[in-house]
Amino acid sequence: MARPSTESRPLASWLAQPAARATLALALVLVIGCVFNANGAFFKLGTHRDALRQASVFGILACGMAVVIISGGIDLAVGSVLALVAVCFSLMSIHWGWPAWCSIPLCLLIGSACGAVSGGLAAGFGMQPFIATLAMMVFARGLAKTVCGGMKVSTAVQNPDGTYRYVAVPGIFRAIDSRIFGGDLSMVTVIFLVCAAAAWLFLARHRHGRYLYAIGGNEEAARLSGVPVGLTKVLAYATCGLLAAVAGLCQAAQEQQGDPEAGAGYELTAIAIVVIGGTNLMGGRGGICLTLLGTLTIGYLEKILSINAVPEASRLMLTGAIIVVAVLAQTRSRA
Repeated sequence: MARPSTESRPLASWLAQPAARATLALALVLVIGCVFNANGAFFKLGTHRDALRQASVFGILACGMAVVIISGGIDLAVGSVLALVAVCFSLMSIHWGWPAWCSIPLCLLIGSACGAVSGGLAAGFGMQPFIATLAMMVFARGLAKTVCGGMKVSTAVQNPDGTYRYVAVPGIFRAIDSRIFGGDLSMVTVIFLVCAAAAWLFLARHRHGRYLYAIGGNEEAARLSGVPVGLTKVLAYATCGLLAAVAGLCQAAQEQQGDPEAGAGYELTAIAIVVIGGTNLMGGRGGICLTLLGTLTIGYLEKILSINAVPEASRLMLTGAIIVVAVLAQTRSRA
């Protein structure tokens, strides 16, 4: 019997598209928010502003994660790199009083270096990305604790005699954590959108961005076609580390301190955002626009659960179930 044509199954054909599935997931979450609105709290502008603000750090991490996953890799170190940069940024800005034009580039360099090392281990030494980034995850977390002595870096600065004095929150912290347009938009959200636009331009317009799709689709074919596989992989992980550093700056500014324990488990949320957005975990397919949809889905889901006082344990289980459903949807669409 002849197989039904695609035209005879418009709904199935539409759902086979990653963007369609990501849009449907976001729509379902918004419908849930409308139903379980916590006595109208979901319909308030402040709820949506806060949802975007809370999701922005995860979204920045997810943009970097998408770049790596498209190349066929994975980066488990982004949460630890975030913590390392948050600690270093707080030390430089709060305790040492360095200006922003000095501390921010150095922190971005630290994040990029961590990513480049992971990429070098994977590309130069043939190490599995899972193992290479797992090692960096442990190393960066340990380095963060070493740099700050295992203590949070806050506005309480210890004097030589052991007493403490309190210093003002640096202006760059207040600037990053500020709101614009009459308080309706957080600056962290603007930073996230800028990072997303830059990542999109890199993937869609830059030569090495196109190389990433080729490597993720078929690494050996890309190598035989003249693609510099090793260099491109290192660049992908360095980009992911750079965006993790940006997220670390935002995290420190929002918390007004550098916490060496910050970012624990953030890598899993970033991966969940990328998967829910529809980017293929096997590499070669996906994009930043899909990651934006995934960020909105996870951000609104977290906010809906929060305003309805759902326990943290239930949130984690629900997120895990959503990841399974998203991956199964990808598998069925390829069948």
